[in-house]
Amino acid sequence: MTKTDWLAHLEGLHPKGQAGIELGLDRILRVKQVLGQHEFCPVITVGGTNGKGSTCAYLENIIDRAGYQVACYSSPHILSYNERVRLNGRPVADEALCAAFERVEAARQQAGGVALTYFEFGTLAAWEVFAAAGVDAIILEVGLGGRLDAVNAYEPSVSVLTTIALDHMDWLGPDRESIGFEKAGIFRAGKPALCADPQPPQSLLDHAENIGADLRLIGRDFGFERPAAEAAENRLQWRWWCRQGATIHKRTLAYPGLRGPAQLFNATLALAVLDAIAGQLPVTMQAIRPGLIETELSGRFQVVPGKPAIVLDVGHNPQAIKVLADNLSNMGFFDRTHAVLGMLADKDIAASLQPLRGRVDHWHLATLGGPRGATAAHLADLITAGALGGEIHCYESALQAMQAARSQAAESDRILAFGSFYTVAGALEALGRSAINGR
Repeated sequence: MTKTDWLAHLEGLHPKGQAGIELGLDRILRVKQVLGQHEFCPVITVGGTNGKGSTCAYLENIIDRAGYQVACYSSPHILSYNERVRLNGRPVADEALCAAFERVEAARQQAGGVALTYFEFGTLAAWEVFAAAGVDAIILEVGLGGRLDAVNAYEPSVSVLTTIALDHMDWLGPDRESIGFEKAGIFRAGKPALCADPQPPQSLLDHAENIGADLRLIGRDFGFERPAAEAAENRLQWRWWCRQGATIHKRTLAYPGLRGPAQLFNATLALAVLDAIAGQLPVTMQAIRPGLIETELSGRFQVVPGKPAIVLDVGHNPQAIKVLADNLSNMGFFDRTHAVLGMLADKDIAASLQPLRGRVDHWHLATLGGPRGATAAHLADLITAGALGGEIHCYESALQAMQAARSQAAESDRILAFGSFYTVAGALEALGRSAINGR
């Protein structure tokens, strides 16, 4: 079977298909046991609402720079499934994926033909790839929530939460307290549990205390400072700090490679993770400095060189798009802004788009395929109802929307493609670029 055959098989296993979401650990644990999978190196589990991908990318790049073989499992992909399963930053080859899929399928049959979801099957296969490669460290990005997410079938050496915001409320609960509890489900008793949300929900704090996790919070146990800018060099540097007993250690660093003020939170969290497992996986500043600076990741306020300016961002909830809007404000002046937008219908689209009110001159709206995709007409209705301003144009796909925006934009304009991984994928196709690091 080819990779295409296997992915079609994965989509057909569960009644809900690829887009189906069924939380729970019973199914994956049954097959994991048959496979004989066990933790053989430090495991870093990364959850949170926004910032997971960036935090994983920093960790992946720094650990690679330190000379280790590092594996990373993330989702969703933009153009190719292989992007989800990486060894030292490079997508794994089709042959390794297919061999892993075959082993998981055999184990699934042995476990009684359990109907794994697309994500569960992929998670088990990723671990098979990593185990076969004998890696030194594994980074697992949570798909949805935490407590009942497939990656929580594995025991982490350190658990990480980036931010806690309103998203996936149909599955995680109606408020930050409910969502915080679900995400804190990746914490473990006696193990470091880090959170970079400046105001973590009380439910998260209570859960960490109840299970006896070693909770470390940004602003209390680790954090960052922006030095005063009297000297020109200070404008290019920031300070990371962490508390060890009564002592506070500080390091002065160049700004990370990913753009936007929010990236200091993600970079700070990544460094705190490495500090927490330094006994298992020591990393020097000689790896940290270039690792931070040279980290690249498609779709995280990714600015494509050239004219007109093009920004790609996978932000798809109110918190992420508020950060996106703030980053756009810091870009300087452009005659017009063209927004290429496609979103999933189960997102809070109206609230998500409010930070862009009055900032877009032309909306190029795309219908996203699949059962969860919102139509361009629905997006147009929400933009009109929200009085967001700008001319509205509708297209059948993100690819067509991006092509239209490029044909209409002048060199003094900018194009913003955002709202979903699918939107960024269509934009990259229009640009003729690959997804990994935007090359």
